[in-house]
Amino acid sequence: MSTDPILMAVISNRLDSIVREMENTLLRTGRSGVLNMARDFSCAITTGQNELLSSAEGLPCHIFGAHLMTEAMTSLHPDLADGDAFLHNDPYRGNSHAADHTILVPVLFEGEHMFTALAKAHQADIGNSEPTTYMPFAKDVYQEGALIFPCVRIQQERRDVDDIIRMCRSRIRVPDQWYGDYLAMVGAARVAEARLKELCERYGRDLVKGFIRDWLDYSEQRMIQAIAELPSGSAVGVGHHDPVEGILPDGIEITVKVDVEASEGRIAVDLTENIDCIPAGVNESEACTVSNVMAGVFNSLRPGVPANSGAFRRIDLRLRENCIVGRPRFPHSTSVATTNVGDRLTVTTQKAIADAWAGFGAAEGATGLGPGFAVVSGTDRRLDGEPYVNQVFLGSQGGPAHADIDGWVTYGLAVAAGLMFRDSIELAELKYPFRVSELRIRADSEGAGRRRGAPGASVRFGPKWDPMEAAYVTDCVVFPPRGTQGGGDAAGSVAYMRDRDGADHDIPPLGSLLLQPGEEIGQHSTGGGGYGAPLEREPERVLADVLAGFVSFERARDVYGVVFDGDGARADLRVDADATARLRSGRGDG
Repeated sequence: MSTDPILMAVISNRLDSIVREMENTLLRTGRSGVLNMARDFSCAITTGQNELLSSAEGLPCHIFGAHLMTEAMTSLHPDLADGDAFLHNDPYRGNSHAADHTILVPVLFEGEHMFTALAKAHQADIGNSEPTTYMPFAKDVYQEGALIFPCVRIQQERRDVDDIIRMCRSRIRVPDQWYGDYLAMVGAARVAEARLKELCERYGRDLVKGFIRDWLDYSEQRMIQAIAELPSGSAVGVGHHDPVEGILPDGIEITVKVDVEASEGRIAVDLTENIDCIPAGVNESEACTVSNVMAGVFNSLRPGVPANSGAFRRIDLRLRENCIVGRPRFPHSTSVATTNVGDRLTVTTQKAIADAWAGFGAAEGATGLGPGFAVVSGTDRRLDGEPYVNQVFLGSQGGPAHADIDGWVTYGLAVAAGLMFRDSIELAELKYPFRVSELRIRADSEGAGRRRGAPGASVRFGPKWDPMEAAYVTDCVVFPPRGTQGGGDAAGSVAYMRDRDGADHDIPPLGSLLLQPGEEIGQHSTGGGGYGAPLEREPERVLADVLAGFVSFERARDVYGVVFDGDGARADLRVDADATARLRSGRGDG
């Protein structure tokens, strides 16, 4: 490498800090709750040659396929100029799904396209035929109804192209909210543009180009070293998404074939033996397929490998056209591509590796976005009947166990890798006309194991005064997250509605519900799968789980084989070591 190692560390961290400054700009200036509370956005920097360079805390499903978006920009716009910005949400040209509006700003220095700054933000409304950004039953993009922008120039010489702005404002239900989010995205990308030009001015174009080459090569070597720790061999993982009513009543089977060539430092993942696209909105876009498999691979290796195109060189993905987890053929809908089947790709990949190679991979984590993460809409009488649309992130779903680590309680869903925030209940109730009645940990929902999955949560909320529609896409009802290496499965998710009399009723796992005042929608969410035999879990860890309310006394005894001593008060609870040893020994597990 021509770049001094210390300088390479300085510049690589500088790039990450630029991305974090972009993210902070979006968080602080975004208009909608989905941005300024839930943090459903990502930022990244790619090279002028369309290689992912830095993504900091970007959500994997948003950003691991960033190079596909910039490839669309450079192929459609060979006349890139300083001051340009492009709006891109086309899932057939490298974007994740239509709800993720992305601003791309090419960064030119001394006349050369050196970088592209990307700011991607999930929108509360995108002009769909229904007030939601997730339409699982959309037969095609026409029924979906979203405005699609195939990487169109939205700023020239740093000024808005008013025609494009007017298109958005005329078709989106909450135009001022959208425009506020748009300005936040542009601001984030322009911040990066300024910082990247400063970087080039400080170090010079040639040194920066040398750094880019060396940093990606270094990242590739780190990936080679990580893969070398795995034994060579093959594994096949088969996962299942819950049934899609009227289309796939038995669910969606997902097959992931993994081949490891440790001596060559390569992993191949084959997805070609999956079903064709279906007439529903759960098909994966190519960007989501790539991103979610990459996430599953990264989750399975030792930490420390930079997530960029250099590391990606060692992962070979085999996709096919018109495949539900491949390259969708227009006009198949990909409305729900960033969750559900996408989540299943991630967890099936990491579990396939965990099943085959003990000590690597992970169990399955929570998938799908149930009522606790619904898109809510209606009118707000406090604002003279103005409409509102927003996706809430009130719930919490459990993360998977790894070989050495318990699952993450605030994991959310697989494709977000625990990086999103849960909404503040107080702020959500101030911002929108609903009330949250319950949010608590769901005891005994974890997948038991030597390392346990995280528990899920129970959440329930409803409108204060006027009807409210809630659209949701639950998974893990029929096929909850599975454990690995002897670990247990998590409890399944439950979607329900509570009527005015306080009675609970089951509701379809995928759909929408119009709630009247006094009614509530709720979810008992799933946890994460366990890793390793539950009877191998250290008794003191089980005690901590009981004290935290994650595990009941009965489950501690019956599943983990741990007996407690004390006067019944939690403060005085302690492990009865002798009784625990006898109980575990009696089960033949030592």
